[in-house]
Amino acid sequence: MEVLVEAIAELAALASPRGAERPLADRLVAWARHRWPDLGWTREGASLVARSGTEGSELLLYSHLDTSLSGDPVADSGATGRSTPIAPLTLSKDHASIAGFGLGVAKAPAAAAIIGYARAATLLRDTGQPHRLTLLLAGGGTHFSPFGGPALWPAERAGIDTYLSRHPRPAAAVVAKAGPDGILLAEPGAMFVRVRFTAPFVPVLARATATPDGGLLAHLGTAVHAVEQWRADHLAARADPTGAIAAEVGIGAVAGGLPGKPDLLPGRLDLHLYVVTLPGDDASSVADELRGRLDGLIPGTAVEVDAHLDHPAGATPPESPIARHAVAAWTVRHGAPPPAITGWKGSTDGAALRAYGVDTVRLGPAPRRDLDDPRRDVFAVADLVTYADLYADIAQRYAGTSL
Repeated sequence: MEVLVEAIAELAALASPRGAERPLADRLVAWARHRWPDLGWTREGASLVARSGTEGSELLLYSHLDTSLSGDPVADSGATGRSTPIAPLTLSKDHASIAGFGLGVAKAPAAAAIIGYARAATLLRDTGQPHRLTLLLAGGGTHFSPFGGPALWPAERAGIDTYLSRHPRPAAAVVAKAGPDGILLAEPGAMFVRVRFTAPFVPVLARATATPDGGLLAHLGTAVHAVEQWRADHLAARADPTGAIAAEVGIGAVAGGLPGKPDLLPGRLDLHLYVVTLPGDDASSVADELRGRLDGLIPGTAVEVDAHLDHPAGATPPESPIARHAVAAWTVRHGAPPPAITGWKGSTDGAALRAYGVDTVRLGPAPRRDLDDPRRDVFAVADLVTYADLYADIAQRYAGTSL
């Protein structure tokens, strides 16, 4: 348990927003080399990579270093509603729980993955068992819309796509991410959509001459209501109460005008949507479907709808070796098979790995939000230990049958 808490402390020591993960990757490599000097720790770009063994089918144990929020309270306040400082990492007095920023996405599961990799690699080496095990904690592992404009932080090429462009594809993968109680063999995809309304801009003092009446922002409610109506129909067409995964849609950002010049009525209004996709969903169909609802909605405006499918939905066959080994490890640890999962809406790079043809399972502990500050996640330390053991067990089982 102590080394796991130490790993979490290392991961939480530095902010690592998307595009700024390199300092944390350097710190982790130095720490891990000191702890386990023979387990092949390196930094590739903004990612931590460790490799053990060269024989057999490769198993990739995957998580990521970046967080959805930057850790800067002011920069993040548009999403969190708070600009007060965030409390540092804290371990409860009885050492039963640990709380901090960024642990849910995804530093606590990443710490469990480090420990699981080290345990499995050490045992496989000490017993002389042929294996090929890789740990990847990627930079750029969180979703980022191509319609978001310049990134908040300088970008560095990283993530699973960059990694796989430089290395052979592994035979199988385990994604260490916080999630439901069980093993995810299927994950939905991720799509970004931008709805853009344009109209002539005029100064506020000439509002009476504006088109549409009152200016674009006076019609924001109309635009949002129409998107919400489309959302309801879109989800109803995909509803399946028995399905392992489910669709979802949300408007995550709205942009229009110049905050420093509110004396000018904006000539552009953008709605940014995140769409959780099911198999068969494609960007062009979603864009056409939504555009059909919005054309002519606001008189005197033009509307554009652009969609980008970041990762398609996908599933791993339950009879695949990695699925069978994950279920076996879970069953031994818990005394029963993993519970069935329905309606899961979270997409990770597990979807990307499946799109590359890599059989992938996802499993990880579930956090709870800190009641005093929802920007912090709380994990039971015993749960993290359990998942570190599971990752190690799956890796050992896979090595035993991968030749």
